[in-house]
Amino acid sequence: MPRPQGAAMNALAEDRALAALTGIALGDALGMPSQTLDRAAIRAIYGRIEGFRVPIEGHPISHGLRAAQVTDDTEQTLLLARRLLADAPDFDESAWACDLLAWERDILARGLRDLLGPSSKAALLALQAGVSPAEAGRNGATNGAAMRIAPVGIATPPDPARMVARVTRVSRLTHGRGEALAGAAAVAMVVSQGIAGSGFEAALPLALSTARRPPVGGNAAAHQAMADRIALALEVATEGEAALAQRIGTSVQSMESVACAFGVVRLAGGDPWEAALIAANIGDDTDTIGAMACGMAAACCGMVCLPADRVAELQRANDLDFGPLVCGLLALRQGAV
Repeated sequence: MPRPQGAAMNALAEDRALAALTGIALGDALGMPSQTLDRAAIRAIYGRIEGFRVPIEGHPISHGLRAAQVTDDTEQTLLLARRLLADAPDFDESAWACDLLAWERDILARGLRDLLGPSSKAALLALQAGVSPAEAGRNGATNGAAMRIAPVGIATPPDPARMVARVTRVSRLTHGRGEALAGAAAVAMVVSQGIAGSGFEAALPLALSTARRPPVGGNAAAHQAMADRIALALEVATEGEAALAQRIGTSVQSMESVACAFGVVRLAGGDPWEAALIAANIGDDTDTIGAMACGMAAACCGMVCLPADRVAELQRANDLDFGPLVCGLLALRQGAV
């Protein structure tokens, strides 16, 4: 089948980019009520999550949110998208630090509990104490970089060198460990290839090879380990949801949740909504796994693969306007800004 060109390619890219951001929000909102709970607790409280649910009273993180509302995964993804566009073609790490701190202040003002993750918080505290941006996030190994990296995938063609450089630039402030950078690069490369028209399975070889590629001075062993973990998750996915949870893990650590998200997409057969459902029931960091998995899957198949009724429900529960960001990020991809 011939690849689309010209106007058709632009329309496909716009559709896939919109689907990626919408998928992130869907997976995030679906996993919101079950985040931090183990698989047994999810079953005991909610049964099997099959749609948007209200979190239990007193939930340690999601208390105060309504069904279908998004969390930090979506909000920080959009925050990064806006910073990329504000600074294009450069990236201001000091401004990005201010963005994250302002976001957390806003969360506190809203009376919510979904604050900065452990790596981001530690790095920003170090930055405030005078540590340089290049050093502040050196120990960040959790999944915060990967959870919000999709705008980089949308804005960057699927060239490994360019992708690694941009992922590193926007992530190192808070997540400088090799496994965090490798996981984010793999997610971004799947999204980038989806924007270019690829399916999920076809996108995997380049995503894995990009994950293995450290930035200058980076830890090659850690990048290799992350790529190997993703490859293992893809194999374990054939054994089902419980095997992914038990053998790969679902915690905030990149080696667990980022790899798990890849396995979830394969287990779902590339279907974004099915990936979000699996993630919502898999335990622990369900909203982030769902955001990454549903976002990657949606980037690789477009809006037609997302259930229109669920997208409408999501829009009613949140003030989300992805259109201007999609246009801006695609212009950045094409070198227009």
